[in-house]
Amino acid sequence: MSKPATLGELRSSGWESVPVKTEVRRNAAARIAAGERLFPEVLGYEDTVFPQLENALLAGHDIIFLGERGQAKTRMIRSLVDLLDEWMPIVQGSEINDDPYNPVSAHARSLVEEMGADTPIDWVHRSARFGEKLATPDTSIADLIGEVDPIKVAEGRYLSDEFTLHYGLVPRTNRGVFAINELPDLAERIQVGLLNVLEERDVQIRGYKVNLPLDLLLVASANPEDYTNRGRLITPLKDRFGSQVRTHYPLDVETEVAIVAQEAQPFEADGITVRVPPHMAEIIATLSQLARNSAHISQRSGVSVRLSVSNHEVMVANAARRALATGDDEVVPRICDLEALPASTAGKVEIETLEDGREGQILDHLVRAAILETFRECVTPQQLTAVVEALAESDPVETGEDIASGDYTDLLEATPALRAPVAELVGAEPTPGEVASAIELVLEGLHLSKRLNKDAVGGRAQYRSR
Repeated sequence: MSKPATLGELRSSGWESVPVKTEVRRNAAARIAAGERLFPEVLGYEDTVFPQLENALLAGHDIIFLGERGQAKTRMIRSLVDLLDEWMPIVQGSEINDDPYNPVSAHARSLVEEMGADTPIDWVHRSARFGEKLATPDTSIADLIGEVDPIKVAEGRYLSDEFTLHYGLVPRTNRGVFAINELPDLAERIQVGLLNVLEERDVQIRGYKVNLPLDLLLVASANPEDYTNRGRLITPLKDRFGSQVRTHYPLDVETEVAIVAQEAQPFEADGITVRVPPHMAEIIATLSQLARNSAHISQRSGVSVRLSVSNHEVMVANAARRALATGDDEVVPRICDLEALPASTAGKVEIETLEDGREGQILDHLVRAAILETFRECVTPQQLTAVVEALAESDPVETGEDIASGDYTDLLEATPALRAPVAELVGAEPTPGEVASAIELVLEGLHLSKRLNKDAVGGRAQYRSR
């Protein structure tokens, strides 16, 4: 169906102009009534964050998201665009999405006055109705609001002529969603200028007062520690936001595992199959959960979900490197692959100042604690006594990157006591790679439970009875 091309056709079509917040409220209400999720790609907020956010949208509030890094604040902000109507009419040639029924810019006003019902109309997709700015100390009023264009002045226009203005990000997002990330980092004088646009609806550029009755849904993000009276945030701007939505990290291991499965980049190589057993994915998620409760890790900077994603990707990459070196066509991460985690963990956590020099020990302790907790969650204790007794009567068991998966299958055949815990971890019909992964967890879990001794040299480990 063709869209109206002129102002007269637009009026005849029955299209109604509504404020952007009303538009968002209407579409959000329709989704909620239909039982649809507003943010299907964001997990773990169903009972905590989403009710607050839905209330804010239905109330027509400007919103500030408060949370540490890696809590999906930016993803939710960008997803708000999906709550806009798919297409919106503007006066043709308008730089600031002028409403054909209520034009704001000098260009649109003059065009509507001149052509009336024949004023040409353009249609803008909702994806173009989003503006975003990362607040940095060098952000200027020109970036956000606008500046005199010297080229237009050189063409013979006066400085006081509104046609000489080059509009900034905020006016260009008129009738849309404008987001400011890390709001407290915005210089105070810029905050004042932004407040003037949002409240008084005018701004002075080079001494020339421009009326800008903009229609915006303003959304911002900030770290809770910076968003206080001690931070660099002027009180009137803070008062501008109707709702504060507090985000958080995943509250349980299952949610973290689901997020990692959604976000991690899949490993792809010709002829190679990647299988990540549930217990290995759980170890990665548990590591992040433990780090968020560790007294040795700075909780002020947070422990992002990106840590879990990066650790998962590095674990799979190490397993793939091992498989490529041995000619195996199956990539299944094992406990020995967790030796690669310090490279992906060290840059994403901050060690407390008092712990300087102990980074390696702290990370190693977190990995071992995650393995032990996962082992206790995934393996029934009653099955382990027989394993310890069987290993007491056999030669020491060696593990490591250079041990082929087939060797673990032979160990399983020779040690029937291992079959029950292996089946509990990877099923009744596991592949050789899954068998190797399960056996390594059982052996390492028994060692961390102080039921087996372990001697580690280089990339090799040897487990024997105590």
